[in-house]
Amino acid sequence: MPTNPSVASTIRAEEGILRQGVGAGGRRADCCAGGVIVTAGGTAAHRKLIIDLVNRYKLPTVYPYRYYAVDGDLIAYGPNTHEPVRGAAGYVDRILKGEKPGDMPVQAPTKYDLIVNLKTAKALGLNIPQSLLATADEVIE
Repeated sequence: MPTNPSVASTIRAEEGILRQGVGAGGRRADCCAGGVIVTAGGTAAHRKLIIDLVNRYKLPTVYPYRYYAVDGDLIAYGPNTHEPVRGAAGYVDRILKGEKPGDMPVQAPTKYDLIVNLKTAKALGLNIPQSLLATADEVIE
């Protein structure tokens, strides 16, 4: 094992990711013809490693945030991350005018973004239907 903690951490992360989705000898596990990646602690920090691994083993995946597709994922579909930030200004204004935060409604996302990475699709040997591309908010070529 390398003495550099960062390299050692990356190797441990890669080994764990490989155990989860790739079988022995670099073959895809029978269970994994692709998947939806649920982000949790550590997935964002290791997203480039995860994306590199799933692409290396030709596993088409969908992630919930745009930056995954920008970093090389096939598709990202999830809540627009800019909309809540814009809406927060209204909440701050209401609080500064005296409204109690506990009386204010919790707001769920109303805008979801679909981003398709055609470069990744080509590398995976996939043809993305035109109907999907037509509905995408962003297509990365």
